[in-house]
Amino acid sequence: MTEEGRNQPEGPDFTQGVAPAEISEGRPLLGHVAGEDAVMARQGDEFFVIGAHCTHYHGPLAEGLVVGGSIRCPWHHACFSLRSGRALRAPAFDPLPRWRVEQADGKVFARERLPDPARPERKGAPEPRGVVIVGGGAAGFAAAQMLRAEGYDGILELISADLVEPYDRPNLSKDYLAGTAQADWLPLRDPAWYRDNGVQLRLGQRVESLDPAGKRLTLTDGAALSYDALLLSTGAFPIKLPTPGAERSHVHYLRSLADADRLIAACAGVRRVAVIGASFIGLEVAASLRARGLDVRVIAPEEIPMARILGPEIGAHVKKLHESHGVIFHLGDTATEIGERTLTLKSGATLDADLVVIGVGVKPDLSLAQSAGLAVDRGVLVDEYLQTSAPGIYAAGDIASWPDKITGERIRVEHWVVAERQGQTAARNILGRKEKFDAAPFFWSQHYDEAISYIGNAASWDRLEMSGDPAAADCAVSYFKGDRLLAVATIGRDLDNLRAEVAFEARIGAEPPESIE
Repeated sequence: MTEEGRNQPEGPDFTQGVAPAEISEGRPLLGHVAGEDAVMARQGDEFFVIGAHCTHYHGPLAEGLVVGGSIRCPWHHACFSLRSGRALRAPAFDPLPRWRVEQADGKVFARERLPDPARPERKGAPEPRGVVIVGGGAAGFAAAQMLRAEGYDGILELISADLVEPYDRPNLSKDYLAGTAQADWLPLRDPAWYRDNGVQLRLGQRVESLDPAGKRLTLTDGAALSYDALLLSTGAFPIKLPTPGAERSHVHYLRSLADADRLIAACAGVRRVAVIGASFIGLEVAASLRARGLDVRVIAPEEIPMARILGPEIGAHVKKLHESHGVIFHLGDTATEIGERTLTLKSGATLDADLVVIGVGVKPDLSLAQSAGLAVDRGVLVDEYLQTSAPGIYAAGDIASWPDKITGERIRVEHWVVAERQGQTAARNILGRKEKFDAAPFFWSQHYDEAISYIGNAASWDRLEMSGDPAAADCAVSYFKGDRLLAVATIGRDLDNLRAEVAFEARIGAEPPESIE
C-alpha cells in the first residue's frame, strides 16, 4: 500500500449513507465524514455519528462498547453521550464531535457537523454561593471542571500544594519519565481555562486549619476563606523508608511533576539504577528508565511481583516481560543500607547504584480531616453521596472511604480514574443532584507495549479463574471471594474489561452514566 493509501480514512463515507443492517447494537462502525474519522452507533431505531477517537488519550472508540445512550472507550473507560457528545465520565472531559443524522431511501446519512453542547443553565434548587476545593489532583480538578460544566457560576476556589496547575499524574511514571511525552502534554487544562472559567487557583498553598462549624479555612499564608460547600481531596504522599541512607541526594520518590523533573535530571550521566519496590509505580518507573537505556535492578520482598493483587500467573508474566527488556530482579530481598553508590541487601549482596528510586506505596493525607474532627478510619468516612460526617463537606479521591456495593464493604482505593469520577459525583452533589457514587473502580498499568486493565476491587480473594494466556498478552482473570465476583483483570482484552464494568453496574443497579445529562 502506498503512503498516501495508508493515510486514507478507513470504512465507509457516512455522507454517502450506510444501510441500517450494517450497524450492530452495542458495537460502533468505523467510518468517516469529510475525511474526519467517525463512528456510527445504533440505539434501537435511532442512529448517531460521533468522533472516532476518545478525547482522553485518543483511544479507538470503534473498538469500544455502546451501552444505552453512551459509548465507552476501550482503553481507560471514558464514557460519552451518543446524543450530545458530552463526556459523561472521566478520564475524558472534552466532548466528541458529532454530526446530524438523517434516514432516507433506506440508508442512514451523516449531514452537517453540530456545535458542541452548550453549558446548561442552573435552575431550581438553591446553590452554594462559594465552593472551595482543597487539593489540585485528579478529584479536585474533576470537581472544578464539573461544577462549571454543570453551569455553576458562583465563587469557586481550588487550593493546591503543587506549584503548577493540575496535570496528568499517571503519565509521570510512564511516557513522561520515559522521555516520550513532552511537558506540554501534561496539563489537564491550559492556564487560560481557569481564568476564563472563573476558577481561582491558589497554588503552592496548604490549609492550616478547618472550622466545619464556622465554614472557614485558614491557609498557610494566613489567608482566611469562607465557603458554603467544601470538597476535601488532599490525596496521598509516598511512604518513606527508614533505611539508613534513604535521605541521600541520589534517592528519589515519584509523586509530583517536580519529583519527575528531578528524577529525569538525575538520569543524566548515570548508568545504574536501583528501584526499591515492585509495585505498579516501581515497575512503571523501571520500564521508563529502561527506555532511557539505564541498567535497572528491582528489589522487593515478595517472590512474585504484584501476585497479591493480580495473582501469580499475571505477576510471573509481568516479571518475565520486564526481564525480556533487561530488568534484573532481586526478589525475596530488601535493602538494608543505601550508600554513596551502592545498595546493601538483607541477603548480603551489594549492588552498584548511581541512582535509587523508592516506590513502596502511599498513605492518604488525613491530617486536615482529623484535625477538623471529621470521622476518620483509615480514610475519611463518607456516605454513598461522598458527604463526610460534617454537613456541606465532601471528600473524594485517595482519602475517601466509601460503602462499595460490589464488595459489600467500605473501601478506599488510590486510582486516578476513581478519584476523577468521585470528584465529578461530589460536584454534582454539591449542586443538589443527590447522585450516588456507585461506579466500579478502574485502573490501568502500562508495561512497555502491554497494558493491564483492572475493574472492580479485590483487596483479598480466595479463588481466581483465568482464560487465555498471559504470555500471549491475551488473557482475563476473574477474582472471587466465595461466590462473589470482586474484580476482573485483562491483558489484550479491552472489550472484555468494558463488559465486566457494565456487568458490575447491572449487578448493583448503578445509575446509567447517560442519566446525568
